[in-house]
Amino acid sequence: MKNDFNWLEYEHNAISRGYHAVCGVDEAGRGPLAGPVCAAAVILPPNTTIDGVNDSKKLSEKKREMLFEVIKEQSVSYSIAFASVEEIEEMNILNATMLAMKRAIEGLDVKADYAMIDGNRLPNLEIPAEYIIKGDAKSMSIACASILAKVSRDRLCYKYAEEYPQYGFDKHKGYGTKLHREAIIEYGPCPYHRMSFLKKIKK
Repeated sequence: MKNDFNWLEYEHNAISRGYHAVCGVDEAGRGPLAGPVCAAAVILPPNTTIDGVNDSKKLSEKKREMLFEVIKEQSVSYSIAFASVEEIEEMNILNATMLAMKRAIEGLDVKADYAMIDGNRLPNLEIPAEYIIKGDAKSMSIACASILAKVSRDRLCYKYAEEYPQYGFDKHKGYGTKLHREAIIEYGPCPYHRMSFLKKIKK
């Protein structure tokens, strides 16, 4: 991948301040009508960029799937975690997202001593952290985490599609497309739907 800017600027800044295990963190699945929210944390070796990595939303599904394996192989440590539909309903999507991110960081085999979080707020962590708005387009570690989270969640949706083929989870991955909304109206919700997200869908 051609570097139009320094993909490691944020990593280097943290390392220059004395941190050694810097993880990038991102989530997938805040917006869908169904399924859990997924978060991933990635620690890369120092000065490592992975060819082809970018914000997961800018990559094709085939490219994300390929990079998923490369990132796992090249990372010092990675972790993927979820917050369930029940947790989303209980504590709202924002708090559930923060919980999934916290779980991903705490699930790393190599303990991170600094976290870079995509977005505009931080989960409650025991280590120093910073948030980076649009971090998945600025930090290699966060971009890698965005790919792991997106692929992991998409794979779940393919399983949902096998279990409940009438909803088309393999096509929309739980997002509120016309196809998905019409299926909810016709068949009603399934156990994977977030009921609080369905209030505006009228029969």
